[in-house]
Amino acid sequence: MKNILKAVTVAALAMGASTALAQGWSVKVGMNQLTPKVTSGNMTAPSIPNTKSDVSGNTQPIVAIGYQYNDNIAVELDLGTPYKHDILGAGAIQGVGKIGTVEALPPTIFGKYLLLDASSKFRPFAGLGLTYAAFQKETGSGQLTALTNPGGPGTTFKVDPAFGFALQAGAIYNFSDKWFADASVTKSFLKTTTKFSTGQTIEMKLDPVAIAVSVGYYF
Repeated sequence: MKNILKAVTVAALAMGASTALAQGWSVKVGMNQLTPKVTSGNMTAPSIPNTKSDVSGNTQPIVAIGYQYNDNIAVELDLGTPYKHDILGAGAIQGVGKIGTVEALPPTIFGKYLLLDASSKFRPFAGLGLTYAAFQKETGSGQLTALTNPGGPGTTFKVDPAFGFALQAGAIYNFSDKWFADASVTKSFLKTTTKFSTGQTIEMKLDPVAIAVSVGYYF
């Protein structure tokens, strides 16, 4: 919970600093499919050589608040419910299945540039963002204990929070002067370390790809 509060606070402060001169704002809700594209390091000793991990994807609702500076420049804060991921064996332990679960909350603030005329119904956009990824409810499985501490107490772990930048491309379709829909693809660049109670660590690049669709309202 402390990580979640920290994540929201960091993003909200950045949003407030960036939108003091905003001319208008919007809110949207939708669904976001988050798929980590993991590059895993090796688990440190003692462990089976070439022990790596992977992370499953998840889909969750999102809420975004946007502020419009002018016809082309906007800023947006993306929030949502925690993503629930399975941590899977990879490398030498590929095939052992789930070795743990974790929840991630990655609020992201974007600066966005909208193309075409402001009166256009269809407007492509590109964005550059900053993500703070917080992790909670890390839970190890029996397979993890068998790998890291056979015959001993259950292995627990923690995933370090991480900052990273994000690139986004998408498009807005304006149904009217109040209602709109949008779709986007976002690539984030995040690196973190998982620390196990038995002393081992694994460094991972998560680098998730997110595909989102939303419906929104201009105020």
